[in-house]
Amino acid sequence: MTLGGIAGLIAAVAFVALVGMVAVPLWKTGRVLDELRQTVHDIGEESVPILTELQDTVRVTNGEIGRIGQVTDEVAVLSKNAAALSENAAQVSGLLTHAVGTPVIKVASLAHGIKAGFTGGRRRPAELEQEA
Repeated sequence: MTLGGIAGLIAAVAFVALVGMVAVPLWKTGRVLDELRQTVHDIGEESVPILTELQDTVRVTNGEIGRIGQVTDEVAVLSKNAAALSENAAQVSGLLTHAVGTPVIKVASLAHGIKAGFTGGRRRPAELEQEA
C-alpha cells in the first residue's frame, strides 16, 4: 500500500464516520416528523366530534337566548301594567279620601260647632291652661 492509498482509506473511513454522525440526527428528525404527522391526524379525527358537539351547544344556547328575550318582553309588559294599576289605585284612593273624608270633616266640624253653641263657646281659664 502506498501513501496515497492509505490517505484515501483514512478519507473513506472519515467520510463514513461523518455520514454516520449526520445520519443519527436525521433519523431522530424523521421519528419526530412521524410523531408530528400522527398527532395532526389524531387532532383532526378528535376535533370533528368536538366541533359537532360545540355546534349543537351553540344552537341550543341560541334557542334559550331567544326564549329569554321573549320572557324579558313579557316582563316589560307586566311591569308597565303593574305601574298603570298602581297609578289607578292611587287615583281611586285619592277619590275615596276626597269623597268620604270631606263629608266626615264637615260633620265633625258641624258637631263641634253645635257643641260649642250649646256650651256657650266659653271656656274656663283652667280648661285653657290644661289644653295648652
